[in-house]
Amino acid sequence: MIEQTATVVRTEGPLAWVEAERQSTCGQCAARKGCGTAVLAEVLGRRAARMPALNPIEARPGEQVVIGLDESAMLRGAVAVYLLPLLTLIGGAILASPGGDGLAILGGLGGFLIGLWGLRRFHRRIARNPRYQPVILRRVQTVGFAVQSLST
Repeated sequence: MIEQTATVVRTEGPLAWVEAERQSTCGQCAARKGCGTAVLAEVLGRRAARMPALNPIEARPGEQVVIGLDESAMLRGAVAVYLLPLLTLIGGAILASPGGDGLAILGGLGGFLIGLWGLRRFHRRIARNPRYQPVILRRVQTVGFAVQSLST
């Protein structure tokens, strides 16, 4: 289970809309200064993503919670989003390549559009599947403490 901290913004029946800060792994990478992803993350800034999550613990607006998503669901979604359009683009270009470069370009474009259509069908199939939706796992435990000033 992939976990992240989020804030509950509002609730709607069994769902809660949560806001989580987009995270990048660039902070842990040794090559962060020479990496295009790190530069892009710095340019775009840290923005919050708002999404619906299943709310079995009945969290309330304003609460800090931990949300989770199944790793296999994340992997399947990533494969669908990144590989399906790419593979259909390449397949379309290869199938149309005997007709020349112009047809290969059109075949690639057609293949890409078919991949996007397939991706849309995949999204419709999983949109209501709880396995592919984030779920609120628990509330974040805050530990209160008092700060004392020291006088000398």
